[in-house]
Amino acid sequence: MKLRQKKISKPWGQTTLPEIFGGAQKKKIGEIWFQPPQGITLGLMTKYLFTSEKLSIQVHPNERIARRQGYRTGKEECWYILDADPDAVMGLGLKKEVSAAKLRAAIACDQIEALMDWKPAKAGDFFYVPAGTIHAIGPGITLIEIQQNLDITYRLFDYGRGRELHLDEAIEAATTGPYDHANFCEVPAKESATLIDGPHFRVFQLVGSDPAIIASVKASEWQIIPLEGVITARAKKILPGQCGVATKVGDIDLTENVRAIIACSMK
Repeated sequence: MKLRQKKISKPWGQTTLPEIFGGAQKKKIGEIWFQPPQGITLGLMTKYLFTSEKLSIQVHPNERIARRQGYRTGKEECWYILDADPDAVMGLGLKKEVSAAKLRAAIACDQIEALMDWKPAKAGDFFYVPAGTIHAIGPGITLIEIQQNLDITYRLFDYGRGRELHLDEAIEAATTGPYDHANFCEVPAKESATLIDGPHFRVFQLVGSDPAIIASVKASEWQIIPLEGVITARAKKILPGQCGVATKVGDIDLTENVRAIIACSMK
């Protein structure tokens, strides 16, 4: 199954996208979502993001908090950087552990940016972002985001854009300390690799036509994101800039693959 592409305008988006997404745009496009036909719910959502300004400083809830509010899952995500300006940064966690009261005071005084740990970002970097991680994406970045399929974000700070903040929910959900560097890796340019191994989803880079790295993985949802070459899933050709879904790993034909990201839901 090939998923439907939906462009989402954002105040921090870009007016010029890669040619595979149509080049020049009438609006600032910040995200491209890949969605299934109506009536089908997937465990994961894949997006492309394009930034010209910093995104809000935000956090997502874990399973416990989300279920208490009536959602079926929490929200963990990951980012694969495709392109980045030389001075591009990602905000991940805080420089040091702080109390909830200090975090709230920093927000009130517009000082939360100074608490954030801003890390350099370049093409090929991969960041796993557990639920509860206070985070922000900087300007000048193109990335692929794979996340648990929950559209909920708690904003702590939004650079005066006038959008709603969710301070009580965000502070309850937040891990108020540093980001675990074990959740970062540099993706090898020419090798297949496991980028995330659970607990909610797995993500792989596949280079070439050998399916060995995913062959023994048991999952009922596979999202296919070609970067170079073509992948066929049940007679549907999936091209760069597209996203497809297969229900069995045996349905994924890598004969024409050059390089791709493959993700599977573990739920």
